[in-house]
Amino acid sequence: MIPTTILAIVLLALHWKGPNAVWGGATLGVIVGLIVALVVGDWSLLALIFAIGTIAGTIFEWIGRLAKRMGRRL
Repeated sequence: MIPTTILAIVLLALHWKGPNAVWGGATLGVIVGLIVALVVGDWSLLALIFAIGTIAGTIFEWIGRLAKRMGRRL
């Protein structure tokens, strides 16, 4: 769990400029993780769900960038 959280923090640092899908995924991950942690009582889930949200946001951000590059070539 610690490596995924460290990966999420590194991804946030790499995508620091402005609002994007990475920050949206991280925010959604924190909100959902907080709710789940409150209900279940396992606070380690907060870090895990935060990391999953950040990684998902990064994937969506990269897909968007790839689509823009492919659109320019056509």
